[in-house]
Amino acid sequence: MSNEHRAELAEFLKAQRARLTPKEVGLLEDMEPGRRRTPGLRREEVAELAGMSLTWYTWLEQGRKIATRPQVIDALARALQLEPVEHRHLRRLAGLADPVEHKNTEDFRLQRLVDSMMPNLAVVHNGFFDFVVWNIAFARVRVDPADLPEDRRNLMWWMFTDERNRAMMLRWEPAARAILGQFRVVVGRTPDHPYLTSIVAGLNDASHEFRTWWREYPVQDFRAATIGIDHPTAGVLNLDLYQLRLVENSDLVLVEQLPATEHDRLRIAELLSD
Repeated sequence: MSNEHRAELAEFLKAQRARLTPKEVGLLEDMEPGRRRTPGLRREEVAELAGMSLTWYTWLEQGRKIATRPQVIDALARALQLEPVEHRHLRRLAGLADPVEHKNTEDFRLQRLVDSMMPNLAVVHNGFFDFVVWNIAFARVRVDPADLPEDRRNLMWWMFTDERNRAMMLRWEPAARAILGQFRVVVGRTPDHPYLTSIVAGLNDASHEFRTWWREYPVQDFRAATIGIDHPTAGVLNLDLYQLRLVENSDLVLVEQLPATEHDRLRIAELLSD
């Protein structure tokens, strides 16, 4: 974690501590109201709620160079009653991957959104290119991310290591190069992020193409395109790709894949009716 991240983490914790009162977190009110000099919670109260030592928490707020374990950071998030977006922010400042969350209200809203796009293919990725939600059309025509290992439900892993996807795509290399260029831009913004660096390291070991092209340092923005796939049941399909960012969470990207022709639409409809 850089000095800048430690300083930002310290400021974030101070701000979150200051907004809470003892009553809001289930602590007894002060016996002598008006004598509390600290706005919000005291450091020792946060440490007690999170089940950690006061010394360790104090060092964290002072921006000292100490190890930040996921369990401890998550305990702090619970103690400070952070919202999901604040929890993610806290973990990122601490140099940790985003928390693995169960379906929350936002996820259910996103699921309704992609489901409403049927029979068009629709999927939402987060800022790390992980699959977040997808509809049945995407699962039947491209891939069902639920069938992938939990630590590989990621567009980069799927594109570069899934042999079934590679065999289906009529022009795999241009598509893979384009996605790698977009991923390189994301990594360039936070090159020390542990989750991103773990993806890069893993793919360097797993894929010769990724390892070779990564050294070329390609950068590319998303461009609307048409891809072709040879589906084992539906045959050759052409799909127009579009990408939209959600205003309420700019880290989330909605990718819609529309049948390019009426023939493609009928083939997909037939596949979904089976």
